[in-house]
Amino acid sequence: MTEETNGLRRPPLSSSAEPTPAEYTGKRGPPFLEFIAIMMWLGTLHFLAFLVVASFVLLPLSNFLMVIAMLLVLTFIPINDNCKWGLALARFIFKHVGGYFPATIYVEDIKAFDPDRAYVFGFEPHSVWPMGAGILANLTSFMPIKKVKILASSAVFRTPLIRHLWTWLKVSSVTKKNFISLLKNGFSCIVIPGGVQETFFMKHDYEVAFLKTRKGFIRLAMENDAPVVPVFAFGQSYVYKWAKPQGKFFLKLSRAIKFTPMIFWGAFWSFVPFRRPMLMVIGKPIHFKKNTTPSVEEVSVVHGQFLEALQSLFDRHKERAGYPNLELQII
Repeated sequence: MTEETNGLRRPPLSSSAEPTPAEYTGKRGPPFLEFIAIMMWLGTLHFLAFLVVASFVLLPLSNFLMVIAMLLVLTFIPINDNCKWGLALARFIFKHVGGYFPATIYVEDIKAFDPDRAYVFGFEPHSVWPMGAGILANLTSFMPIKKVKILASSAVFRTPLIRHLWTWLKVSSVTKKNFISLLKNGFSCIVIPGGVQETFFMKHDYEVAFLKTRKGFIRLAMENDAPVVPVFAFGQSYVYKWAKPQGKFFLKLSRAIKFTPMIFWGAFWSFVPFRRPMLMVIGKPIHFKKNTTPSVEEVSVVHGQFLEALQSLFDRHKERAGYPNLELQII
């Protein structure tokens, strides 16, 4: 028997030591509201680009400069993390985005999480756009996780409108100082260790995780006594189609500019993603003793445990996710 409440299916509590899985699936809503939510979430950057170009082409120079000045002001207006209207907007967006694909969050053992601890969720893959991380951060209320943030490039917080919206969507700067501050203040953090560089190596026929040299998040987790949790998002890599140049020259160029030039498209050749079911699986936390000065070897041991746990998590759930022949290459 299982219990179901607001999309959550969870077996009855038991006194046994057996794992207690839990699952949440977004509920389909009115298509119009889903479209509005997607536009707000993913269309803001496109709106800004359109606004600047249209103002430059259609408006007198004085009016164009006024538009630019307005955007600059928005870049420096202080952000209120607890803005009532902003948080209501965030709830609206992910209530409908979660049902759009739809997105499912599966926790292998919900009892393995302590509500009084902060965790570091190592989320893979990055894909064209790691939208699963946003869904995960905003739909974890059924888990014993009190506070959570997604860590993203600090460039986000220098962009007008987006900096406000994404703050309400639980996004925070990925700087080391901020990462440590969040953990010390009890926030669990969702990090995407492969980062943008992972897109250099993306392939159409298998998943790629750029992780073998990514150990910084492990070190910070050890220093702050935050267990590391492997997370894999099945289906995320298929919500967009994409194309990018190949070859050594392109790879060197991408590394030099720290960005992967590519074209991608969704429904009707737009930025609206295709409807592809997404399954985000969350493994058990990897525990270790707090170590304020871990050695390279100690970090490597925990990093190796994370890689093994992620690979095992992928292998256990790929058939359930609908990708029985899919392979994960960790590089």
